[in-house]
Amino acid sequence: MDRTPRDRSSRSRSRSTTSALAVAAAAALVLAGCSSGSGGKKAEESAEGAAAGKASTPRMTVALITHQSPGDTFWDIVRKGAEAAAAKGNIKLVYSADPGAGNQANLVQNAIDQKVDGIAVTLAKPDALKEVVSKANAAGIPVVGLNSGVSEWRRLGLLEFFGQDETVAGEALGKRLNESGARRAVCVIQEQGNIGLTQRCDGVRKTFSGDTETLYVNGTDMPSVKSTITAKLEEDDAIDYVVTLGAPYALTAVQSVSEAGSKAKIATFDLNKQLTGAIGDGTIAFAVDQQPYLQGYLAVDSLWLYENNGNYSGGGEQPVLTGPAFVDKSNVDRVAGFAAKGTR
Repeated sequence: MDRTPRDRSSRSRSRSTTSALAVAAAAALVLAGCSSGSGGKKAEESAEGAAAGKASTPRMTVALITHQSPGDTFWDIVRKGAEAAAAKGNIKLVYSADPGAGNQANLVQNAIDQKVDGIAVTLAKPDALKEVVSKANAAGIPVVGLNSGVSEWRRLGLLEFFGQDETVAGEALGKRLNESGARRAVCVIQEQGNIGLTQRCDGVRKTFSGDTETLYVNGTDMPSVKSTITAKLEEDDAIDYVVTLGAPYALTAVQSVSEAGSKAKIATFDLNKQLTGAIGDGTIAFAVDQQPYLQGYLAVDSLWLYENNGNYSGGGEQPVLTGPAFVDKSNVDRVAGFAAKGTR
């Protein structure tokens, strides 16, 4: 794969000075950690960043295209990070999302047709995006991956990847369950066919010494999520841990445990500001944080760096990992401050 940035001379776009690059690159290194939000906006929206600290490089347009489902707060955090990078880099950020793999592929095609300068995309269902990513590469548009698809990004020909190894994260959670003395866990998947979610539960199953069962729910219908988890807990009172794969589902599981009269504890992947409060008061035992703010920030910033300085993180061979990290009562107070701002 050609790693040389596209020639922009036809657009009469000049390069930045060396000093501007140094200042902007230093700013990228200073901003670390962070993540979280609320979600559901499928229509494309332009995110114009604050002027403070903006780079003097030519204006870029970057499309961020995710598989966000309506109401999933996780993606607001990803988007906030992307917006921060866009504001710093003089980038016009165009966000769009659809949980349907075919529709997401169409959104990537739309970005290609609009001749954007870069694309950041999630790969929850990578095979559905293979052809359109190839078209972007053929059009000379650099594509980076984030969040989902750590095992597939190189196969699809992406330049870089920013996210969490979901199998490793699942294995870490399984070991944590062992330490807690758990015997029987149910792992709740809110979207069938999502490779990252499947890898999380498979990872838990690999290291957890107790019994693990997968429970599929309709993640776009929270009342249905609640009733399905409740029914499972009523059916099997031996379940002592409910493992959810997103903050909103963990908070819903709290209601299910109460309604079922269950003694099960709850552990989850991912955070939002409501979840940090639940960890603080002991309602939820712990969470695995993949730092979605960092994913959005790094993905967009990497396209700026590639365009303006020919950089690519991981050398095109290794992903940049943003997790996993555990958040529990021992460190939740510090994290909660950032979560309250919607950045963790």
